[in-house]
Amino acid sequence: MWPVASWEHLVTMPDPITRLNAALEGRYRIGRELGKGGMATVCAAADRRHERKVGRKLLLAVAVALSASCGPPPPDQASASTPSRQQIDFQRERRKMVEEQIEARGVTDPRVLEAMRRVPRHEYVPAEYRAGAYSDRPLPIGLDQTISQPYIVALMTELVQPEPGDRLLEIGTGSGYQAAVAAELVSEVYSIEIIPELARSAAERLERLGVSNVLVRAGDGYLGWPEQSPFDGILVTAGAEHIPEPLVEQLKPGARMIIPVGDSFSVQILKVVEKLPGGEVEIRDIIPVRFVPLRRNEQD
Repeated sequence: MWPVASWEHLVTMPDPITRLNAALEGRYRIGRELGKGGMATVCAAADRRHERKVGRKLLLAVAVALSASCGPPPPDQASASTPSRQQIDFQRERRKMVEEQIEARGVTDPRVLEAMRRVPRHEYVPAEYRAGAYSDRPLPIGLDQTISQPYIVALMTELVQPEPGDRLLEIGTGSGYQAAVAAELVSEVYSIEIIPELARSAAERLERLGVSNVLVRAGDGYLGWPEQSPFDGILVTAGAEHIPEPLVEQLKPGARMIIPVGDSFSVQILKVVEKLPGGEVEIRDIIPVRFVPLRRNEQD
């Protein structure tokens, strides 16, 4: 899971009184400019009085409109600058995400693309980040963890080459989003999360959203899930310093593991680790990435 980019602060609009004063000043300035022309000299006094009455009504309407549109500044400016959930067409945002972020970068598997269109990413991020759930970046999910950039989720899913009858192992459940995408494409997903709070919340979230073919447990992902092995594919969503041998052993012959490998404080390389039919292992580099580190239980 990628580290999150910081949100830029939005420039706030002035309060209603300041905006009204600006509107009044502009109105009078316009009036003075008009007074310089010939029209003002030929208008009768009654016409000028009528104009002032109309002007006052117009200014009153402006004041009401400004008050209604701005209102008092809320205590949380970040929330004020974010559209409400009801204002966002999340389905449209998902289609746009797939077209502009995923297909445009070369992910072509139609089943993967459809899964990315179907899974509601906004349900897997904290409420304060839902407005940006389909943006082209990772987002924080708490406890120093992140939900990966949509493109990386799609790329890793495509690389593991999921088939409908497959059983996949995921290392690093996080919020459950990657598991939910994989669950659209395979028979069963077994997911391990080292942080118990995240494991619990992800399991509850998946159940609430009706994802019934994902089993989550808290534990050390480095060791895999030997009692459920072998697996048709393994997705590792945290950066490992080296390829864990226990995970290689839990791959079926012909299966793949997708894993970022490298120093946790620098750029890692996303790798495809494929166990050939004879048991040999073939490793291929894909792209540079940066994930949070693969953590271990202290006793291990």
